[in-house]
Amino acid sequence: VVTRDYVEESQKEMWQYVKDKEQLLKDLHSQIEETDQRLSVKQSERDRLLEYKNVGSKIQIDRIMNLEKGIKEVKDNLQRATEYYSNALKALKEENDRLVERHAELIKEQALEKAVRYLDKYNRREIEENEWLKEEVKLYQKEVNDLKASVQLLEEENIGLVTKRIDDRLQNLRV
Repeated sequence: VVTRDYVEESQKEMWQYVKDKEQLLKDLHSQIEETDQRLSVKQSERDRLLEYKNVGSKIQIDRIMNLEKGIKEVKDNLQRATEYYSNALKALKEENDRLVERHAELIKEQALEKAVRYLDKYNRREIEENEWLKEEVKLYQKEVNDLKASVQLLEEENIGLVTKRIDDRLQNLRV
């Protein structure tokens, strides 16, 4: 038997869980923004150095290449982090949906049990008889389907016998 306090507490825990995950998601977005800012700073520095290189400086070529490698690494890291956090978010949403669905089913079951507890004996007996009748209907439907299949087989067999009998008579008439 699950009490109302238990249900409310489980709801509070679920909502707290969701809030924590949303905060984590916000933190991840801020990290992505910081990485984007660093990327834009690196790109602007790269652009400045490329302009300097085009003017004629051969001294800074190594530095430019290193910065380009750094930019590539930052882009790769950003891409990996974005994929990781997207997958984590997707898994979190699926888990959250599953928990909400399970919780809703639990609440439905509890509501049904409560409703049945508060019914009088006559109504409870009607519910039990209704369930029994549903089971009986299933059994009868299965039996009807079995009988239909048997009848069809017998009809096919009879048609075959009648056809054979007619063929035999035709043979006798020809003789």
